[in-house]
Formats: sequence, structure tokens, C-alpha cells
Amino acid sequence: MSLLSGLLDAGSDLLLGSACVGCSAPGRVLCERCRRALPTTATACWPTPTPAGLVPPFATGVYDDTLRALVLGHKEHRLLGLTRPLGELLAVSVLVAAGAADPLLLVPVPSRPAAVRARGHDPTRAMTRHAARMLRADGREVGVARLLRTRPGVADQAGLDAGQRHDNLAGSMASPARAVRRQAGRRAHVVVCDDVITTGATAREAQRALEAAGVPVLAIAAVAATVRRAPTGT
Repeated sequence: MSLLSGLLDAGSDLLLGSACVGCSAPGRVLCERCRRALPTTATACWPTPTPAGLVPPFATGVYDDTLRALVLGHKEHRLLGLTRPLGELLAVSVLVAAGAADPLLLVPVPSRPAAVRARGHDPTRAMTRHAARMLRADGREVGVARLLRTRPGVADQAGLDAGQRHDNLAGSMASPARAVRRQAGRRAHVVVCDDVITTGATAREAQRALEAAGVPVLAIAAVAATVRRAPTGT
């Protein structure tokens, strides 16, 4: 974090009277103690069941506690000061997912236009762009491209089970030919980026749409992944 950007974030947090999303301490939207406790690596996070043909998915941790608060604060409450730490986490996931592959092209999972309008920003795109800047600062050759668009008729995924998510998302994304042509000849390794991996249906649909347009996908990178638990009781 640069001194100037840190001061700007701190000033904004002070004026807004914010509190840490991790521990509720007054001050910044993410206090230094909670920031230092964030994951520093990523691991493979295969959903159960895994959608057939899904490329390796990676995340920095479980979608719970501070990671969950970060994602929800950024996405639903427009806490833009969280773009930076989320981008840093996503960059960690990309590094592990891509390994030594170079150059890289990060493709954010698209949000529904109505959701972007309601939220006033596109959280996944914002964190993906910041992740790319972080990786370029470390000497990696990384670009970001909006190669995916959503088609009309996609419902909100909240509350849907794995089968319903799969049916809701089937054919829901497309990769516009013009966007793909702009990337032709670059031969970059494509990593699809998202905030959370749940059932893998969104990631698999993004992968399908890109591959249908002739764009192979190397891996999926996310900030967090849900842990699906078996039902209890008799």
C-alpha cells in the first residue's frame, strides 16, 4: 500500500465514522490487526459435487468470519476501502492458481447489469483490476479483460441449491466476439476471477462461455470458498 493511498483510505474512513468489518473496532473498515490475520496463501477448493470439466479452482480461505465480512461489505454495502485488501487476496489466489504461467489474462465473472446499477459499482471487476495491479508491481505480465457478459433472465443465486444454481446459470453467459478478437494473438493464460466459489456453477458457466468462444481457461481464482456441510439429524 502506498503512503498516499493509505492516507486517503484512512481519511475517508475517519470522515465516514466506520468500523472494522472483522472485529467492529472503531476506525478503519479493516483494522491493521485483522488485515495482518488475512490468509497469505491459497489452496485448491473443489466443490462437492464438482461440476464436470471444471478447471482447478483456488481460494485463500473459507467463506466465513472476516473473509465473509469483507466480501459482503464490499459487494452489498459499497465499502470501497475493501477493494484493496480483497484485490490483494485475489492476487494471492491467482499466483497459486497460475503457478509459473506467464503472461496472464484475468477475466472477472460478470455481474448482472441490474445488480451493478443497484450497488453502484462492480465489485468483482474492481477487485480483479486491483489484483492485476498488485501482480504487475511484482513483475508479472498481467492484463484484465471483460470477456464475459450475462444474458437476460438470470435470477439471483441467493438461496438456490446446487442443482438450481446449475439450471439458473446454464447458458447464462456469453463471450462477445469483438472482445475475444481484441485479445487474439496475445496467447495469455486465462484465469477466471470471482469473489466466492460456492457450488462451482458460476465458475463452470464462465469457463464454458469462454471455451465456446475459443478461449481456453487455465484455472479459477477466488477470494473465498464455501464449505458444504452434510445435513444433520435423523
